[in-house]
Amino acid sequence: MQPSAGPALPHTHSRAVHWITTALAVAALVGATALVQPADATPKAAARPATPSGPPVAAPNANAAHYPLTCAPGVKVDVVSHVSADLDGDGRPETAVVVRCDSETGTPPSGVYVLSAPAHPGGAPKIAVTLVDPKDDRQISDFRLDGDTVKATVLGFSSDDVARCCPDMKRTYTWEWRGDRYVALPGPAAGAV
Repeated sequence: MQPSAGPALPHTHSRAVHWITTALAVAALVGATALVQPADATPKAAARPATPSGPPVAAPNANAAHYPLTCAPGVKVDVVSHVSADLDGDGRPETAVVVRCDSETGTPPSGVYVLSAPAHPGGAPKIAVTLVDPKDDRQISDFRLDGDTVKATVLGFSSDDVARCCPDMKRTYTWEWRGDRYVALPGPAAGAV
């Protein structure tokens, strides 16, 4: 760069006071930017807490859910059994439930569902997943919770000729949350019940 012709202008000389003033202005701008955020902004660390804060969350009510069963007119859904725990590790309890159409005689097929919290306060719990579909014509016994896994004995029929009162096949199942879904872990198949 060539020197300018004529005398040096006073505003072209940088002094320590200029650098300090510039540094303070930049620091004030950075600080103000960090403090001013949109009203709906949340820090990333608070987006998914390890444990929920505040009072404990109640488990979904098994009797308040709507189940996809096709029962005869006037026949209600019977909640046979249910267990509640934080099954998927998200800090909120889920409820695993065995249901079937209520019957004075016979043994209608059972369904096993996992319920999660209602979409809005006061609403019905949501069915998060179906573990055993009633359409598969199964019956459930020994339904229980072991830590955060659901266990049951699933009873079935070797053929359509077997009376629905008397399942002749059984297998134990464990359902575990792995990653982003429930995984069914069947035990060995057994013959006659």
